Amino acid sequence: MSKTCCLPSRGQGDSLRRANEQPDPGSGSSESIVRLPGGRSFVGTNSPAIPADGEGPERGIVLSAFGLEAVTVTNARFAQFVEATGFVTDAERFGWSPVFLGDAEHLQAATRVGAQLPWWHRIEEASWRHPEGPASSIADRMDHPVVQVSWNDANAFARWAGGRLPSEAEWEHGARGGAVRNRFPWGNDEPDDDAAIFCNIWQGQFPDINTQKDGYLRTAPARSYEPNALGLYNMAGNVWEWTRDAFRVRSVAKHAKARNSQALQNNEKVLKGGSFLCHISYCYRYRIAARMGMSPDSAGSNTGFRVAYDLPPTGET
Repeated sequence: MSKTCCLPSRGQGDSLRRANEQPDPGSGSSESIVRLPGGRSFVGTNSPAIPADGEGPERGIVLSAFGLEAVTVTNARFAQFVEATGFVTDAERFGWSPVFLGDAEHLQAATRVGAQLPWWHRIEEASWRHPEGPASSIADRMDHPVVQVSWNDANAFARWAGGRLPSEAEWEHGARGGAVRNRFPWGNDEPDDDAAIFCNIWQGQFPDINTQKDGYLRTAPARSYEPNALGLYNMAGNVWEWTRDAFRVRSVAKHAKARNSQALQNNEKVLKGGSFLCHISYCYRYRIAARMGMSPDSAGSNTGFRVAYDLPPTGET
């Protein structure tokens, strides 16, 4: 389970400097916002399934009041943002982005050249408008999560909407439905490939056989499945969600030093929630405590975000 279906980080390298000005905050209409009053909570777990990812140990925290949008930002909302601001995403600037392709031809070709993650492919002109490349379209996916957006892109949208990205602790608190030790947003019942379909993850044999028992080959609409106790949708599976936090592994283990050095060099940020590519047999990262780190200019066909807001404490205006 230490293996990953997750996309490779683009890395910093000679990253392109962003030419467009950041839009004014408060310009975007928001989705329904779930208010969380703050208080004592925790982040992480004392029973990590993938210790190398830094899932533990559990750490106590105190949260200020905050709001979290009930759903991830959709293609329709991101299109409004781009129309209003002329914003150009990192994937569009680079001219390519990673796309998951699990068919036999692509897997065999990538394996022959020694690709470590043979299901991920560099696709020219893949972007939020064309998530799987120029032949794809979002025309029939306007209510689906926007994908192929980087941390930089997500921050720009959040500022335009008058909000920000959530912290990892805020994201976990919201996903659990408060300071409760749920493994998943719906509780502790494990999803499976047949009857227990609680979220949009992989069913079958990763990476080449997806039975689509949940009805989706890729993303599902942002408002799919039953919401958790707080009314938040798809906090497990569907798309990875960017948070504002830097990625680091809190451990004295030997591997942690090397991983933290890599994360610092690439300025990696934390993503939460897993995606439609996760499966217990390979990438068991649709658990609340699971996490991943990528450089802030990275994007992929399974990566999106939702917006958080600072709120006054309960009883204040």
